[in-house]
Amino acid sequence: MCHLQLKTLIFVAWVLGYVAFLLSIRRMWTGKYVRSPLVRSLFLDVANEGEAMEPQEWYRCSPELLGESVQPLFIQSHLDSATKSFLKRSVEKSDWLLTQLYYSFVSTILSPVVSRTSINGFLGRGSMFVFSAEQFQQLLRINPEWKAERLLDLGAGDGGVTEVMGVHFSEIYATEVSLPMKWHLQRRNYKVLGIDEWQQTSFQYDVISCLNLLDRCDDPLLLLRDIRRSLVPKTGRVILAAVLPFQPYVEIGGKWQRPKEHLKVKGKTWEEQVMELSNEVFPGVGFEVEAVTRLPYLCEGDMYNDYYVLDDAVFVLRASEGNSEVWQEAL
Repeated sequence: MCHLQLKTLIFVAWVLGYVAFLLSIRRMWTGKYVRSPLVRSLFLDVANEGEAMEPQEWYRCSPELLGESVQPLFIQSHLDSATKSFLKRSVEKSDWLLTQLYYSFVSTILSPVVSRTSINGFLGRGSMFVFSAEQFQQLLRINPEWKAERLLDLGAGDGGVTEVMGVHFSEIYATEVSLPMKWHLQRRNYKVLGIDEWQQTSFQYDVISCLNLLDRCDDPLLLLRDIRRSLVPKTGRVILAAVLPFQPYVEIGGKWQRPKEHLKVKGKTWEEQVMELSNEVFPGVGFEVEAVTRLPYLCEGDMYNDYYVLDDAVFVLRASEGNSEVWQEAL
């Protein structure tokens, strides 16, 4: 009996010590202590006390720096009610101290062997926000009643962003590597396809979304070529989001490594990298830019921060019409 009580006391003391440790570093936590390149970049761009940009700054662009070809395609976005609602929910969740302690404890135990995405899927946390319904409609130049047949969301996560787009489509397809995230997608009744299956179907897609995936896959140019081949001819569109500055890493298990195919995007500023993608990268695989905007890529926070912010460029792409026979041979 005494032996059991001693074990219980030791366990309780360990838990209390762990909690005290987390609380003690809550205010001093910085990106330099984080091994994951993605999470480190999140910390560097985090919305934190006294350091964060004002939300209006998330959307700022200097169109005159985009060049003659890209400047007319830029759409100015703004902080809207849906984005504000996401931020409000994130702040509220960050204040659930016991829940955040539980999340942190589980993440610490699993992170050496399980990907961050899968941990978030298992815990039902870490939801992302890329654009609102109104911003999506503005980018595609559609009205709220617009309908099409098929949407494919690549790397859909828990399906939160898929839901924003999905109201416009009769059939919704998604891909995801993480098993817990696949469960979330299936619960939403989306048709989950394998990462080597979506491009092999007997049908094509009206819209393919590739949101913040280009810098997290092994073969980004091959991915773009597969997307082009899988679009409905002429009317098919791609909505692609890329975190800038472009820093490609691939997560395998709990480790991060460089992708097999390194896609280098020249330029130091947001505008310079948007021009490089628009004028060099996308045309090189048979796409042309139809629209581009600057949006914050938001993620639910934790006990250290209410939410995290990365800088996104969101493009609408269409297949290039010129030299279509050459592109088909290349694909």
